[in-house]
Amino acid sequence: MKLRDKVAIVTGGARGIGAAICRRYAAEGARGVVTDRLGTQASALADELGNGAIAIPLEVTDMASINHLVSETVRLVGGIDILVNNAATFDLAPILEITEESYDTVFAVNVKGLLFTLQAVARQMVAQGRGGRIINISSQAGRRGEALVGVYCASKAAVISLTQSAGLGLIEHGIHVNGMAPGVIDTAMWDHVDSLFARHEHRPLGEKKRLVGEAVPLGRMGLPEDLAGAAVFLASDDAGYIVAQTLNVDGGNWMS
Repeated sequence: MKLRDKVAIVTGGARGIGAAICRRYAAEGARGVVTDRLGTQASALADELGNGAIAIPLEVTDMASINHLVSETVRLVGGIDILVNNAATFDLAPILEITEESYDTVFAVNVKGLLFTLQAVARQMVAQGRGGRIINISSQAGRRGEALVGVYCASKAAVISLTQSAGLGLIEHGIHVNGMAPGVIDTAMWDHVDSLFARHEHRPLGEKKRLVGEAVPLGRMGLPEDLAGAAVFLASDDAGYIVAQTLNVDGGNWMS
């Protein structure tokens, strides 16, 4: 087991990519801390995981909630070894129709929430004095612009940049900060994405999802479980010489 006895916080952990990572971490021996706005689903997953897993509600746009997550984790399980910053939201619109409300919401969750969760957890890791692993979930959208997805692309590009800066700033404390850039992953969030594309590109529901899946060089959309192995690798000693990188996990969609 690569993560035996490690305490791992996964934000947005109640479903989709976050839940797949929680399950894989538990299989590798980690004690999971499932955090999500969906408190009932987070609790159900923690019960499923066993091995002393717990659920703590989290609103990543609220500093008090972030600080409560850290203090409660320390109180209940004694410390933090791994953080996966997975919580995110999505919106799209043509450049001429982007609203301030949409911009504020996407950046509040995808950038501000990620940064200050990282900061709060990193402070705890520094105090513990045993290093740690932080994994930020970006996206292939952070590697390029898209005509309808300007705000989301910009937010995920910011995640890649913050991963680089935090990686360089925290490695002196033995904290390895890296990221993952998923491609098109078949989750409930992508059903929402598909509905937005259908509206703005005048497509039938499901067509955009089918087309992006067919365009993946591997031949299909990814599944949440396709991200879990890379998340274990980056959290483990196998990635001990990897710092400030964002790993593409996208079936060949983007090469860098």
